[in-house]
Amino acid sequence: MFARSQVFADLPFLPPAFSLRAETAADEAAREALLDDAMGPGRRRKSSEAIRRDRLPAEGLSLVAESDEGELLGTVRLWNVAAGSRDGVDVAALLLGPLAVSARCEGLGIGSALMRRAIAESRWRGHGAIVLVGDAPFYERFGFAADRAAELAMPGPFERHRLLGLELRDGMLSGARGAIVPTGRLASQAVAA
Repeated sequence: MFARSQVFADLPFLPPAFSLRAETAADEAAREALLDDAMGPGRRRKSSEAIRRDRLPAEGLSLVAESDEGELLGTVRLWNVAAGSRDGVDVAALLLGPLAVSARCEGLGIGSALMRRAIAESRWRGHGAIVLVGDAPFYERFGFAADRAAELAMPGPFERHRLLGLELRDGMLSGARGAIVPTGRLASQAVAA
């Protein structure tokens, strides 16, 4: 049996212990700083941001990874959208993103843990599909595939091969075509309520 110090002797620091939990309003400043660091200054100009702008995330689907010391290490949010339509009826789905992890914690499994929890939570809450724009090699391990989103489009410019879909219920994206548009609650309505 190895002592913890022997196992991690070659690492520049001990990996942080972390837990996943629902995001709270108190996380906003740390989440925004993490996203700015991870995604750079152009993050607010992405096509996905046009869908998220002025909207609230889907109910119960804003998650964070937090260290035992209370430091925000990662974040993921999902948003209500119509993933095109099928036979003239909007296809209800979720848009995942952004997913980000602190640069000092990349490769430690925090992003994967957030993804697994987000997918499980989405399925538990009865959602049928998730779409996202991201790197296929990372997201394919969770079941995402470009062919499930092949007939869908983002508002504004996007790279076709990075638009991926995951069916939480069989056939949910089958035959869906057209633009991905926001359907979630407006942030202004929530403040007034």
